[in-house]
Amino acid sequence: MSSDEDFSLVPDPQSEDTLEGIKASIQNYKKKYDQLMEETKELTKTIEDRRDLKQQFKQRTDKLTQDLEDDKRSYRDQLANEKLKLDQLKQEELKLMAEIKETNAAIKEEEANKKHLMQQADVFTSVPERDMVFKGATGNANNKQEFEMKPHIVYPMDGGTALITFEEEVVARKILELKKHQVNLGEECSITVEARPVHLMLPKLVEIDSEVCSQRILISNLPRMDTDTLLDKLQIHFSKSKNGGGEVEDCEYLSDSETVVLTFVENNIAKRVVQNEFHDLNVQKKKHTVRVTPFLNGKISNLKTKMTQCPRTVMLTGIPDIMERETLQDLLEIHFQKNTNGGGEIEAFLYNPLGQHTSAVFGGTTPDSEDEEE
Repeated sequence: MSSDEDFSLVPDPQSEDTLEGIKASIQNYKKKYDQLMEETKELTKTIEDRRDLKQQFKQRTDKLTQDLEDDKRSYRDQLANEKLKLDQLKQEELKLMAEIKETNAAIKEEEANKKHLMQQADVFTSVPERDMVFKGATGNANNKQEFEMKPHIVYPMDGGTALITFEEEVVARKILELKKHQVNLGEECSITVEARPVHLMLPKLVEIDSEVCSQRILISNLPRMDTDTLLDKLQIHFSKSKNGGGEVEDCEYLSDSETVVLTFVENNIAKRVVQNEFHDLNVQKKKHTVRVTPFLNGKISNLKTKMTQCPRTVMLTGIPDIMERETLQDLLEIHFQKNTNGGGEIEAFLYNPLGQHTSAVFGGTTPDSEDEEE
């Protein structure tokens, strides 16, 4: 073996196979262990700190959650209280609105009464005063006369019907009780008609509000003369300013009351004219005194009606159109005049054939004095 191949067998003092190397390694591992222990302590402390923070966060979270629930509960309670107050306010508002409505209605009623009283006051103040001397006899207040109206009722008739007014109620009742009537028309020809009651709607109560018209006057105590000439003279007289008048718009003669309604163009002229109750007209070279009073406008404020059966009038239905109107009407009237057919004396008779339009007019103060005309 050569010299360069020789090697030393002396062990390295730093080698782990030696005692010093083992000690050094143990020392090294000890340092690492200590270092790990320090790191473990720091990690343990960090974990404990984190656990404390977690516990603190949990406590804060629980507290915040509890506070939030308390706030929600308080808000719900407050909302319920506010809603209750709102409902109470709404109820009070409805009550106040109802009271306001009642108050407004009462105010309107009072205003209407005031207006009505003022109108009545205008009526009384506009009518000229006259000295009255009572020369009649006194009587019982229970025997006072009441306001009466004469009905004028238009009754549309269907085709193929007839209205019969008997002189006696008992005849009409008998005809209605028999109901079906066979009417002989001659030559073995007959028709069957049915008798039905007639009901009319009559006024039961009528209330009228009146007010003085600011444009019209009522002229009475007129002279006997031609109507057109009279109207011309009245229009000329009351169109002159020296007579308190003005431009005349219309002059109408009312034949039922023999009075004249004169209408001015402007308002309040009528009020000035009626201050002089009597006016002198030159008629046929003579003076004639006419009387001027306010013209009252009337308006129905209350109307109540009632259905009333006509006691003496009967309707016949189911009449075919088989012959001339007058001929058939005569045959029907003859049939119901005979006592053998349950009839009696007829006061009025009106027949309306099929396909035609006819209206009956009922007039009189009561249904007992009813009458028909085409």
